Amino acid sequence: MCRCATGTPHFTIDFMADISKIRNIGISAHIDSGKTTLSERILFYTGKIHAIHEVRGKDGVGATMDSMDLEREKGITIQSAATYTTWGDYNINLIDTPGHVDFTVEVERALRVLDGAVLVLCSVAGVQSQSITVDRQMRRYSVPRLAFINKADRSGANPDRVMEQLREKLSHNPAFVSYPIGLEDKLEGVINIVDMKAIYFDGDDGENLREEEIPANLMDKAKELRHRLIEVAADFDDSLMEKFLMDEQPTRDELVSAIRKGTLSLKMTPVFVGSAYKNKGVQVLLNGVVDFLPNPTEITNEALDQDNNEQKIQLESDPTKPLVMLAFKLEDGRYGQLTYMRVYQGTVKKGDFITNIANGKKVKVPRLVRMHASQMHDIEEAQSGDIVALFGVDCASGDTFTDGNVRYTMTSMFVPEPVIELAVAPKDKAGQVNFSKALNRFTKEDPTFRVMRDEESGETIIKGMGELHLEIYIERIRREYNTEITVGRPKVAFREAISQRSDFNYTHKKQTGGSGQFGRVGGFIEPLPDDAIENYEFVDDIVGGVIPREYIPACDKGFKEAVLEGSLIGQPVVRVRVTINDGATHAVDSSEQAFKTASLMAFREAYEKAKPIILEPIMKLEVSAPEEFQGTVIGQVNQRRGVIMGTTSEMGYVTVEAEVPLSEMFGYSTDLRSVTQGKGEFSMEFKKYQPVPRNIQEEMVKEYQKKRAEGR
Repeated sequence: MCRCATGTPHFTIDFMADISKIRNIGISAHIDSGKTTLSERILFYTGKIHAIHEVRGKDGVGATMDSMDLEREKGITIQSAATYTTWGDYNINLIDTPGHVDFTVEVERALRVLDGAVLVLCSVAGVQSQSITVDRQMRRYSVPRLAFINKADRSGANPDRVMEQLREKLSHNPAFVSYPIGLEDKLEGVINIVDMKAIYFDGDDGENLREEEIPANLMDKAKELRHRLIEVAADFDDSLMEKFLMDEQPTRDELVSAIRKGTLSLKMTPVFVGSAYKNKGVQVLLNGVVDFLPNPTEITNEALDQDNNEQKIQLESDPTKPLVMLAFKLEDGRYGQLTYMRVYQGTVKKGDFITNIANGKKVKVPRLVRMHASQMHDIEEAQSGDIVALFGVDCASGDTFTDGNVRYTMTSMFVPEPVIELAVAPKDKAGQVNFSKALNRFTKEDPTFRVMRDEESGETIIKGMGELHLEIYIERIRREYNTEITVGRPKVAFREAISQRSDFNYTHKKQTGGSGQFGRVGGFIEPLPDDAIENYEFVDDIVGGVIPREYIPACDKGFKEAVLEGSLIGQPVVRVRVTINDGATHAVDSSEQAFKTASLMAFREAYEKAKPIILEPIMKLEVSAPEEFQGTVIGQVNQRRGVIMGTTSEMGYVTVEAEVPLSEMFGYSTDLRSVTQGKGEFSMEFKKYQPVPRNIQEEMVKEYQKKRAEGR
């Protein structure tokens, strides 16, 4: 790094550098913890931008990573945004992810391709509901992480309490690597526990670091924290453990190396403290990113070899090996589809031909870019470890691309099921084309946004993760496609299930002049356990060829079609296992169609006897309000069929945790504001499906049957 005449940092970027100097990181947290503000400071201190803009800044510009108008208006991140920058001689690919649970798929897809992450926590609120969700997502993809306890300048800030919550609520093994000098409005700087120095952040934007001795009143605390840091890190390094037991002080390199080993093993979490908004502590965190988070060669990435029975292959972060890259995010931009790719192995160049393993199609790479939020910087080539974007490559999210020399596929990300739906239609016929274009685009970009047509009513139904999720898409159709939309009332995405085993033995026989149709299937259906990953399982227990092998896939198809719509309220049937163990065939009249129909009808017959039930989505609700409103808040939750799971009080505020049916939560934000004088806030995320009460089920079934009768 050098400085130009004005004193502004100036960087020369060389992205074909040593792969050990690359860091692919994400910033994730509960909503309003300061992720985007932190990203803005990182870009400023690394010289990527030359002025700081706030999320809800008075200058009207908005934060760099919030490039959508809607993001700037609402002050929230809606889409994950990618950028790249440098810190010293390290190259950093950075993805800022949304905190709102409705956009959780953006976090899933980012963590799927990242090597490390920064978990941001609020010094006042600590570990919140979405912090727990994000932590679970990091564990799902085995992502090593640092924690940054932000907002240490706020009234009520207490990093020590947040550290305890990391240990108790998230089961981390945390240790402070930096610690604040003062708190709330007295926040002056941070102590670097590794180097035992006080760091102050001078200049208008905290860009000039000043190193001093630790204040005398904090020296004992600093020594205690360093002892704790060495104790935690010693578990990952034998020589450090020896020194710790002998009460000898390790060298800086020994301590950093041990912390790094602990972080990469996912068994230790280095904790940094500061205030991104007040420009304190961010550069120390950046040093932690390069010191403790992995480079691409230190992460194990596996692919499945399609030419060898999907045998697992360990990919190497080697630019000379055959190319393997994963499309993890799609955007429809001004110049066509923009496909974000993570390169896991090999090299890709502009003009190369690459193969989409999903469909075998070869495509040319017409344009290769690095993204800086909404800006594009053209490049000629990218290598293993890079995160880039390609133009003009038509594919789906989760597709794997290679150079054609290997047929490997990467495992895709976890996609949660939608829980809410709306009937939508363009206000006039002229908007129909743009309306269809918008829906096609958004379903391609966002796997949690689904579109279906209700055959009975003829309505177009959109499904998503919450009211805000669908509200954003409706607003985008209005703005980006200039199409006014009429919107029905939100509905909950109910499901159907069976509560007991039920046998079937169904014969499908049809004679129509020539050859007829014949197929008999026997077996049973039974509930899958609640924690089953798949909603449908097919078991083939046919012996002796009573159903020929060529008809077994047709049986599976028939059952799959049957579970799309249950008979109670016409919703999909979930958590069901179908086993076939008997059947009969006819030499002339049996066919795939006959066995598909027999299976469909057999399922319907067994379903009626399996005591079917209706399931509703249950949300995990976290409400925070002044203690004086505790009784009212709990009363409101109880009225909505909520079950209180626990309450905690801190700093005059009470936090109520509950599980509540989604169907009871419409309009809750208005009600909560009115009973707490606007001081209450809540967050909500999908927890599980569970049976609706019997009386409500009976009402729902009656209403569905009445609608069907009227529709005839």
